[in-house]
Amino acid sequence: MEPNFTSSNYLLVDEVTYLLRDPQRGEVIVFKYPNDPSTYYIKRVIGLPGERVEVKGGSVYVFSQDGAKKIFSEENYLPSGLKTSGFVSVQLSEEEYFVLGDNRNYSYDSRSWGKLGRENIIGLARLRLLPITQAKVFDYSDISDSFKLETIK
Repeated sequence: MEPNFTSSNYLLVDEVTYLLRDPQRGEVIVFKYPNDPSTYYIKRVIGLPGERVEVKGGSVYVFSQDGAKKIFSEENYLPSGLKTSGFVSVQLSEEEYFVLGDNRNYSYDSRSWGKLGRENIIGLARLRLLPITQAKVFDYSDISDSFKLETIK
C-alpha cells in the first residue's frame, strides 16, 4: 500500500462501522485473504457490488449498474503519472468488492486473485499510530469528493 502505508505502520482498525453500513469506494479496508483466511491484507475499495471493473491501458474503469462507463479518479492518493498495470474485467455480484493496493506496480490484489467477498472484510483503517512521526487519522467522511467517478463520453 505504499506510499500511503508501509509494513512498519501500526494501525487502529474500526471493526464496528461495517456492522452498520457497507464499505464505500476509496476506503482502505483490512480483510482476510480469500485463499488463506489466516492471512490479513490491507487494500483500497475500488469496485462495489453490482458494478463491473476494468483495468486496461493503465487506467481503472468502473461500469455502473446502468452500464455507464466511468473512470476512477485517483490523483488524490496516488503519485502523479502512476499507471495501473494489467488487464482484467470483473463483474461483481451482490456482496462482492474489487480492491487494489496503492502500490499498483507491485500489489497482489483483485487483479491477481479476483473478487473479495463481503464476509472476508474485517474493518476500516481509521488511525495510524506508529511510527509516531507519521501518526494520522483517516477521515472518510467526504469520500465522494476525494474518490469520484468521472463519466467518459
